[in-house]
Amino acid sequence: MKIRANIQSVESLQAALEKHQIALYFIGLLLAVSIAVLTPGVRIPPALIDPLLAVMLFATFLQVPLNELTLTLRETRFLVALLVTNFVAIPLLVALLLPFVPAEKTIRTGVLMVLLCPCIDWVVTFARMGGANAALLLASTPCLLAMQILMLPLGLHLFLGSEASRLFQAGPFLHAFIWLIVIPLGLAWSVQEGSKRVATIRHVTPVLSLLPVATTALVLFVVTLTILPRLDQDMANILRVLPVYGAFATLAPCLGWGLSRLFRLDAPAGRALAFSAGSRNSLVVLPLALGVSGISSLLAAIIVAQTMVELGAELVFIQIIPGFGTKPRKPA
Repeated sequence: MKIRANIQSVESLQAALEKHQIALYFIGLLLAVSIAVLTPGVRIPPALIDPLLAVMLFATFLQVPLNELTLTLRETRFLVALLVTNFVAIPLLVALLLPFVPAEKTIRTGVLMVLLCPCIDWVVTFARMGGANAALLLASTPCLLAMQILMLPLGLHLFLGSEASRLFQAGPFLHAFIWLIVIPLGLAWSVQEGSKRVATIRHVTPVLSLLPVATTALVLFVVTLTILPRLDQDMANILRVLPVYGAFATLAPCLGWGLSRLFRLDAPAGRALAFSAGSRNSLVVLPLALGVSGISSLLAAIIVAQTMVELGAELVFIQIIPGFGTKPRKPA
């Protein structure tokens, strides 16, 4: 009885965290801003971001039951639609928006890095809040992450030429693949398998369900506090890319929903596609940007700026996207 009561308490806490997650994310951002302003000498090493991201992704992957992962991979129509949306249609949308981005190489590199990479963390929870089939997105996260790490250098080469693509060596991408896919996914599978055989792991596993929101808020706090002290000289350039990010956030979900109609997905799967199209992977892309040699902090600032725009956009998404695919009521 005591164990059951504890599990119910954890589930209640998890529901509360998910319900108030957007507020928690903004609290993390505001706290980081306050610390940066009040104590300008504070510095957080960027090397802290990768381990925190690994924990965040471990918690995300832990929500994917192995049998669901296998079943979802059999949902070939959704998976093909997801890949076409994020790695064909979205790059075409970015190509249309790119002329409105300042021509400076660093700025365009940052915009491309963040807009070409689909989100694999908080999009799952936002999709659930927005009436989408979040399980499909959740089970697709390893595939999406692996694909974007493979496709990003190609995208940069196509948009910016060989000079930009040469900035990104194999080392950071291999490091990201090991830290952000292999290790978190392997640990998540180990915990799932262990919970079937070991009572202690089975009792601890519900507590781990609290990690996705908590670690995402912590990552936002650390990322913001890492980047903010470098922004003074970059603010003018950041303001120049905000309209592009706003346009992307407006057009991308509509593009995703339109493609879901083309692929004849049901409404919940179509909403999942709309959420995926509109949500980008700034938190995971940032360590790659910080690992690029010879580029100023402006690159990281351009990426973080997209995070701020997207958080506001998600508030709109969860209000509007649930209406996608619902039939209007007939007047009485």
